[in-house]
Amino acid sequence: MIELRTSLEKVKSEIAKVIVGQESMVEHLLAALLSNGHVLIEGVPGVAKTITAKLLAKTIDVGFSRIQFTPDLMPSDILGTSVFNVKNSEFEFKKGPIFSSFILIDEINRSPAKTQAALFEVMEERQITMDGARYTMEEPFLVVATQNPIEHEGTYRLPEAQLDRFLFKINVGYPDLAQEIMIIKNQHENKTEDKTDVVNRVITARQLKNYQQLVKEIIVESQLMEYIAKIIVNTRENQFLYLGASPRASLALLTASKAFAALRGRDFVTPEDIKEASYAVLRHRVIVSPEREMEGLTADEIIRQILEGIEIPR
Repeated sequence: MIELRTSLEKVKSEIAKVIVGQESMVEHLLAALLSNGHVLIEGVPGVAKTITAKLLAKTIDVGFSRIQFTPDLMPSDILGTSVFNVKNSEFEFKKGPIFSSFILIDEINRSPAKTQAALFEVMEERQITMDGARYTMEEPFLVVATQNPIEHEGTYRLPEAQLDRFLFKINVGYPDLAQEIMIIKNQHENKTEDKTDVVNRVITARQLKNYQQLVKEIIVESQLMEYIAKIIVNTRENQFLYLGASPRASLALLTASKAFAALRGRDFVTPEDIKEASYAVLRHRVIVSPEREMEGLTADEIIRQILEGIEIPR
């Protein structure tokens, strides 16, 4: 566990060479990495969503693909397609950019439902089926997708089933004044064209797999499992929510809590780990009732109320 924490601290240091602030986004990305879960990052343009994901990918010695979603993007542009080989008179499957270990999907809500649906099987089962043949993805396999919450022209809302495939939804805000000043200073002093050049590889694919296995073995007491169940059940019974969280959310919260414990250098989960993971795990899995949404009530606010209303196990 000491080696795991040391390696991840090095990853943070490498990313911090370029990114100022956004510690919460980096922490959640690392937790998702340890959990072997996918991430949806939402924020306005220019808050370092894409560059942070690219930097994280560079610190890990695995394959990286970036896919820009556009309205004319087809499923075959992502998954691949069968091409006729004249030499042997047979069709050969040419793999698409999804066949990598770290996939960055920029503006996932820019493509229509047909293209978004192409990700269902690969995100859930780490495999795709084409022309009756099954192709398994190499581990580790992580999808990080970004979307802009403000601009809705030419976008397609992600269906609930698609959102449920993401372990986390991370909301990224603006930096504060001190961070903004530091960003400007760093840009002024930086003389290199490519910012990612200063970031070094820290973790190998084998190390990451070992870390993911370590996270699975982290201890969770029975009263904490009950605490997780109470949180999830409360979302289903909450009068302010139109839709509560599914059992998949319970499992996601359990896995994410273990990852946060590992990030803190512990081999056991605490209630604080569960609370910290709850917002990113639940905010995209619950739907605020229309009346409350019109009043300005957010999913995060309701989750906070739920957490405050449940007795913390000791």
